[in-house]
Amino acid sequence: MLDPARKGRYPEIPPNRDDDLHNLEFADEAQLILFMAGNQFMVMNDLLSAFRKRHPEVERIFYETLPPGLELKQILAGGALFHDRLITGRPDIYTSVTEEAVKELSTRGLVDSYHVYLHNRIVLMVPEGNPAGIESVTDLGRDDVRISQPGAMEDITAYIVDMYERAGGKELVRRIMEEKRAEGTTILTVVHHRETPLRLEKGTVDVGPVWATEFTHARRRGLRVDVVEPGERLDQRNRVNYYIARLEEAPNPENAEKFLEFILSDEAQGIYESYGFVPRSKV
Repeated sequence: MLDPARKGRYPEIPPNRDDDLHNLEFADEAQLILFMAGNQFMVMNDLLSAFRKRHPEVERIFYETLPPGLELKQILAGGALFHDRLITGRPDIYTSVTEEAVKELSTRGLVDSYHVYLHNRIVLMVPEGNPAGIESVTDLGRDDVRISQPGAMEDITAYIVDMYERAGGKELVRRIMEEKRAEGTTILTVVHHRETPLRLEKGTVDVGPVWATEFTHARRRGLRVDVVEPGERLDQRNRVNYYIARLEEAPNPENAEKFLEFILSDEAQGIYESYGFVPRSKV
């Protein structure tokens, strides 16, 4: 049990995030530690299977698929608490969907460089058949449309708000994010990639802005959902950059370099593309 006097210095990973801590049993002796931006969760099995085929010597891989903002806090604090267990804050690799996060690590001397390795885009997920008849982003301002809207803690939110502003100006942003929230027709999420598909299936919302990859994943799982495309002008594909960095004093620097080389390979980029991501070469 961790000394209670030390608990306040570490961020806490919510107890229901077990599915985002992978191979926790050997986290303390892993040969590669990856803090991956959470919205890559669906691709990680295939990605790491391909990586292990290239590098069978790297057997024990601990990885997280938590929100990168929480992972950043974990790194800066030197660890995080999960069910009163102290989890490492020293990954080999960190990825984020915001440049500010990797800039923060760079400013503190924790990484010496970083670069873009992937892109994503936003789509509107709707129930199968699109019963609310949503055709465009501006339709989300309608009185009768109930929205599953990512909350402020999720990286996707800033891109969604930008999409709203480009589609309908600050008036649409205010309508969706303030007025409809007060009316109860904009319903915030905590973990949108889990909550939004569930709400759509249960019929408690009519639409949810999500990453295109999350729609692809939902369909692969057999969920009865469809998609409305915002169009290239709005879907943020030119703005949604995934950044990757190797930590200075990484526990496993050689294996970290192997992973960096792999993730930029045609094989890895092809795996990402099969899940709906936009490869680095296509933006």
